[in-house]
Amino acid sequence: MSGHGHHPTAEEAAALFEPPGWDERYSGEEKIWSGNPNAQLVAEVAGLTPGTALDVGCGEGGDVIWLARQGWRVTGTDFSANGLARAARHAEQAGVADRTEWWQVDARTFAADGRSYDLVTSHFLHPPDGGMVEVTRRLAGAVAPGGHLLVVGHAPSEGFPHLTASHRRAMFVAEELLPGLPDDFEALVVEQRPRTVTRDGVTLDIHDSTLLARRAS
Repeated sequence: MSGHGHHPTAEEAAALFEPPGWDERYSGEEKIWSGNPNAQLVAEVAGLTPGTALDVGCGEGGDVIWLARQGWRVTGTDFSANGLARAARHAEQAGVADRTEWWQVDARTFAADGRSYDLVTSHFLHPPDGGMVEVTRRLAGAVAPGGHLLVVGHAPSEGFPHLTASHRRAMFVAEELLPGLPDDFEALVVEQRPRTVTRDGVTLDIHDSTLLARRAS
């Protein structure tokens, strides 16, 4: 959902909801993201005891690498093969390849299939047409008893003037994800957190929709 300084056509916007669009975006040499961990991940996870983690929609692997450096064993997933290849290279360069593994999967069809993790996290996934509620339900199924689920996304904002209507509709507030939590989850954080960013030399105030929930032991 990036593309700062460029107003995508409807066709280009639709492509960014699908793997080929991201494979193309990750096909060049230039880094797309900063490589820094997402702010809400650091805020919520820094105090947790490291265990196993699943990062869904890991992109170039910035969050995976940060988690691995904190002592977690991390599986990074993305629907883009090129994104995963970049993430694996970055993990190797960061010296944490032995604490990471990679899994190509689309969050919209994700199934835990018996796998479970102490932490399941996803940042800035925005499937179309309100699909993040179903994604949240799928991700919750991968959380081990006593584990945590952290889902963060863009709240609706005027700070994204380059986005199409379809991308704006894919944004959400944290409360909208609550129907995706199974009954054995307790919501610990349900809020929009302010954050200041700079895009194309312009400083903007945006909000991260943040849902943190814990599964009963």
